[in-house]
Amino acid sequence: MGMEQAWLLPAIPAAVFVVVALFHRLLPRQGDWVAIFGMAAVTVLSVFVIVDFQGAFSGGEFIAGTEGASKNAWSYEWVNIGDGFFTIDISTFVDAITIVMITVVSIVTLLVMVYSVGYMRGEARYGWYFALLSFFSAAMLTLVTSGNLLMLYLAWEAVGLGSYLLIGFWWERQSAAEAAKKAFITTRIGDVGLLTGIILLWRATGSFDIQTIIERAGTIDETYLTVTMLFILAGAIGKSAQFPLHVWLPDAMEGPTPVSALIHAATMVVAGVYLVARLMPVFDHVLIARDVVLYIGLITTVMAAGMALVSNDIKRVLAYSTMSQIGFMFVALGVGSVTAAMFHLLTHAFFKSLLFLGAGSVIHSTEQQEVERLGGLRSKMPITAGTFMIGGLALAGIVPLAGFWSKDEILLATQGEAHVIVFGILAATAMLTAIYTTRLIMLTFVSEPRDRHVHEHAHESPPVMIIPLVMLATLSVVAGFVAFERIGEALGFTGGIGALVFTGARGHGFEFDQTLALGATVSALAGVAIGIFYWHGRAERAERARSWAPELHALLVNRFYIDHLYQGVIDRAVMGLSAIVLWFDRFVINESGIDGGAQSIGYAGLRLKFLQTGRIPNYALAMAVGVVAIALVAFGTR
Repeated sequence: MGMEQAWLLPAIPAAVFVVVALFHRLLPRQGDWVAIFGMAAVTVLSVFVIVDFQGAFSGGEFIAGTEGASKNAWSYEWVNIGDGFFTIDISTFVDAITIVMITVVSIVTLLVMVYSVGYMRGEARYGWYFALLSFFSAAMLTLVTSGNLLMLYLAWEAVGLGSYLLIGFWWERQSAAEAAKKAFITTRIGDVGLLTGIILLWRATGSFDIQTIIERAGTIDETYLTVTMLFILAGAIGKSAQFPLHVWLPDAMEGPTPVSALIHAATMVVAGVYLVARLMPVFDHVLIARDVVLYIGLITTVMAAGMALVSNDIKRVLAYSTMSQIGFMFVALGVGSVTAAMFHLLTHAFFKSLLFLGAGSVIHSTEQQEVERLGGLRSKMPITAGTFMIGGLALAGIVPLAGFWSKDEILLATQGEAHVIVFGILAATAMLTAIYTTRLIMLTFVSEPRDRHVHEHAHESPPVMIIPLVMLATLSVVAGFVAFERIGEALGFTGGIGALVFTGARGHGFEFDQTLALGATVSALAGVAIGIFYWHGRAERAERARSWAPELHALLVNRFYIDHLYQGVIDRAVMGLSAIVLWFDRFVINESGIDGGAQSIGYAGLRLKFLQTGRIPNYALAMAVGVVAIALVAFGTR
């Protein structure tokens, strides 16, 4: 199997979805094994795609973002109107960015499915859950292998539908149903912008093919292209939960924890990063749009890190952290470094999904997710605690874990391309990441138990849940080393995996600055030390620190009041406008227009029927009066 058969990657889970959705009640174990074996097959086939791509790349046959790259594409003509005047193809395309995405989607989805066997055991809709996971993975793999924007958009919407169904999986709970609707509606706002941008690109280039659009982008009017790419960016902002469309992600934690690990840590939320990275050659023509990417990411990463510092829900802390880390990726894209953004996307997928699954292990054991009611779980859940700490230290950027290498690459790119203030804010946020991560670890696993009942009944999770944690912890340790050429060569990849993933994407390989790395390490260790200082024991120092700036604490706890603002706008402006529209529809359209018109015709008919008496003298009189009236009118006009 080679790159031309990449269409099989989404086709397999799509077929699994149909089988499990229709027949899970007839299948053993409700078909969970079908979904797992299907995703295992996708993972194996992904390896063949990667090896084939590596061979083409090493042989000099493949140059990403150019016409030569179409050699690896598979295409099928779906619509042809006017003998080629308007065509739509179903096509796939594989380059270095695609390789990163299929690696993340296939590995994380497989491990999440295995983990779900233990976490979701006993659920009434157990088989439907695995069917939805297969549907989502099919949509996500279609998105990342799409060769044209129209196919990408269809997959984009399917990903949103899958997310809606999985967030609201426990729809009996009102909070889950409301969270699913909030996520669906909020992301739809961005999706309208994405569709508008796609149509504008087609209007300017005459094609939906991504590589064709990249080739012709330089011929498009700059103002037109700027507006178009801002519309495209709106879709990325909504899907990746960036400011100001970030409000859906924390509430999406109402879904099952494995769903959070898959959708809200490793796959769907990075779709926006993938989209911007895929169209970066077009963004390069309009630097204003790229600046918007940078500052949107910067605002989000600071806001989300602040909210993570005060949140007490273990899953919401990780949700805010995800928003913040995707903000880091947006900053990297804003300075033009696809290398750094995709590298951090790769490493972040492993350690953040590890953290979410570790949180799920805690919730499964204690039935509690408020960190202020936990504590001391290290002795009760040693494997979960150990793997969670590995993921947390990787998130904090501690050497030599995966997060250290990728976050350092983003800081290096920002230092060289952005204003010093941007670099300073990003570096300070990286230190804040270490603080809130240490806080989460201390309150959950290290500090003294705050609820003795919860602590006494805590226990380690079953092996089917522990094995994915150990595997993701291993990846969180070693994933960063893929950037080094010799390690890649040792694994059999000519030129190193670093060259495969990064140089192919933007002609920019991995760089390492010892001075910056030393500074980042000291900063991260200082953040860990601050976290330990404030939250060890019973966290009395942290309790006292709240009184120093109660207004700031309230601001962070209430999410900068942005949710309140949106709700106020909906309650007053939107609902007020809706009331006006309702009045107009009811009284003007219905009663005056439709009902009033019908009533007028009925009244006129009622009156006119009296003219039909059936008596000839009456008709003769009417004729005579009519003739006289006509004569008078004719005489008067002379």
